[in-house]
Amino acid sequence: MNMAEHIIDINHLVKRFGDNIILNDLSLSVSKGEVVVLIGPSGCGKSTLLRCLNGLEPIQGGTVMLHGEPVEHGKASLYNIRQKIGMVFQSYDLFPHMTVLKNITLSPLKVQNRSREEVTENAMALLKRVGLEDKANSYPSELSGGQKQRVAIVRSLIMNPDIMLLDEITAALDPEMVHEVLNVVLGLANSGTTMMIVTHEMAFAEAVADRVVFLDGGVIVEEGAPKEFFHDPKTERAQRFLKTFTYSR
Repeated sequence: MNMAEHIIDINHLVKRFGDNIILNDLSLSVSKGEVVVLIGPSGCGKSTLLRCLNGLEPIQGGTVMLHGEPVEHGKASLYNIRQKIGMVFQSYDLFPHMTVLKNITLSPLKVQNRSREEVTENAMALLKRVGLEDKANSYPSELSGGQKQRVAIVRSLIMNPDIMLLDEITAALDPEMVHEVLNVVLGLANSGTTMMIVTHEMAFAEAVADRVVFLDGGVIVEEGAPKEFFHDPKTERAQRFLKTFTYSR
């Protein structure tokens, strides 16, 4: 893992909704090949942070940089920058009238102008990787929630992003479907995919993360290696947070 090359640099980020400060002077960097997991109580700003990184939300202070280029909401440059950022939400957002294969190949064909033969081959290889090659011609209505989420991950991966942002991707799934999606993400982490992940799955966070960042009240309260954070949290706030989970130590 090359920890010297930063993919994302967040410097003194401020995000407000009206008078409500969501992110308060937050600074964080993510290096190439690193998996950073964001955890914290509901409403602490985790999902908002991911949306700021993709330019989906305007910011009120500080900067977000991707490979040294500013990510700025509403600017013309955002279109090209977004091609380098894959984002997967808890809602799958698949087109219901398109097959799985068409859902996956639409963006690389239209946005990146890649050849249909190359994109189709790439899509099928990725579907095989997540165990869904037999679903290429199925429609979203024929898939389980876990299968839809795996398709959504493939749809982002096929764009060859520099970083993947995963926002509570198991939150809408039945418990028995969570494992199949987390296994896919664990495989991506092991293959060197750069990721920022928001999750409430603590055991998964410990397994997948290179670094855990604990947010509360719009600030970073504590961060560190997963083993240290989960087994010896330094701050009283992190200790209290972890006690709210039936988390096996």
